[in-house]
Amino acid sequence: MQNKLTPGFLLCCLSAALIFLLPACKKTATSASAPAITAVRNYAPSPADTVLNSLAANGQWVVITGQNLQNAVHISFNGVPASFNSALLSQNNAVVQIPAMTFTTIDTSKLYTIEYTTTGGTTIFNFKLGPAAPVITAISNVFANPGDSVFLYGTDLVLGQSLSYGGVNITSFKPNLDGTSLGFIMPNPAPVSGNVVFTGKSGTVEFRILALPTITGVSNANAHAGDSVYVYGTYLKGIQTLSFAGADITAYASADDGSAVGFVMPSVSQDGPVAVTTSFGAATTVYHVNTVASGSTTGVLANMEWGDFFGWAWWGGVGLFSGDSNSGWPPYNADFKGVLGSNTGMFAAYNTGTMQSGDGTAGDGKYNFPIGENQWVPVANLSDPVDSWAIQFEISVARPWNGGTLCFANAFAGNYVARYEPWQVAASRTAPFSTRGWTTVTLPLTAFRAADPTLGVGKGAPATSLTNLLGSSGKTSLNIYLHNFSGSATTTGFYAALDNIRVVKIK
Repeated sequence: MQNKLTPGFLLCCLSAALIFLLPACKKTATSASAPAITAVRNYAPSPADTVLNSLAANGQWVVITGQNLQNAVHISFNGVPASFNSALLSQNNAVVQIPAMTFTTIDTSKLYTIEYTTTGGTTIFNFKLGPAAPVITAISNVFANPGDSVFLYGTDLVLGQSLSYGGVNITSFKPNLDGTSLGFIMPNPAPVSGNVVFTGKSGTVEFRILALPTITGVSNANAHAGDSVYVYGTYLKGIQTLSFAGADITAYASADDGSAVGFVMPSVSQDGPVAVTTSFGAATTVYHVNTVASGSTTGVLANMEWGDFFGWAWWGGVGLFSGDSNSGWPPYNADFKGVLGSNTGMFAAYNTGTMQSGDGTAGDGKYNFPIGENQWVPVANLSDPVDSWAIQFEISVARPWNGGTLCFANAFAGNYVARYEPWQVAASRTAPFSTRGWTTVTLPLTAFRAADPTLGVGKGAPATSLTNLLGSSGKTSLNIYLHNFSGSATTTGFYAALDNIRVVKIK
């Protein structure tokens, strides 16, 4: 007998199945209970798995403990979603990495909370997760005028609650995105002493309003009497004493922002440091200035004067000239006088035309200024950090210079090259460069860099030690050569003089 299922019978069976399944579906929907958090623990083996009551946000892994923590669909700290691995979630524990967060952009209404959502519901747990305690390391301009913008520099300068400067309450201040600076407007009158006090959610920091002077450079370390000289640095204002090569300078003028102080060079025969004192402190150069006038030969590679330290190897792309109009030989060159005085000694000068792409190498007789072997650094100092020493020289650029790099390469480690290209304003912008007479350039020995396969000569890593750069004797020769690294001809030639090439200790 053949069985037949009528439509009525199928409908009856389907209805019965639905009636049977309805209670089961309802039970499944209510079986997942809402999560609950009881603590946050350090993710570490016992006994280091301690309960955490607060934490500085730093990407640390933590264990959230509680109930019903499996089946999570969303976990956030301070409103910032965290990524998580479901395999690290269980009924009572969830291992999660705290997400990176920017406290200047978070929703402060969700600050100090953990929001945990599962298929069974959501719970919010109070947990003090914030930035580290604030730190102030510097003030942009202690000498700012009322109404000027001032910046505090440091770390975790976020979630600010109050700020005072020299005892004056600052009602409006703003951090940058990552909390490394905090800007405000200098009040009127402008305090010049006292403390800066900043209070944020993570604590309070005090920083003394202090303008310790620093000296970063000298416009002409071997100036002649009557030349204008500028000492560069920070907080060179409110000066009490200033000396140059041991001579007291009594007439000087400071830049408004304290970045420089200028004076007219007196007649000085000895060498010595540059020293300045202000009401905040003192600064002194490690190296001496006025070394040419004193006859010092310490660290000299080429002074271009007759004697053991003349330096030039008598070939290459430079010529020998004199600043003395009464000199019979070498010939006098009036283009390389000082600002007010004149360089009466001898010097080497370039006078090139435009350079084609790729022109110039260390062995190129047309563009090279070779200097013989001399002691760069005393053997006793070869263990010093590389940045403790620098190559210094005087240069006078009489006509605008735009294109072509002055390369410094020593013979011991010729693959390390220091590049001098002051016309290079930015990666994609240049501007013709010239000087008003002689000026001093200081290149730290860290400027000597290896070749980089992508970036090119002198663009790689610096030497890791002085012996790596100079050898175990600290004595080597030097090639100063021009090279055109660009893909087209230079805009100008190079008409400039160099003198007094030396190595000095700067730290």
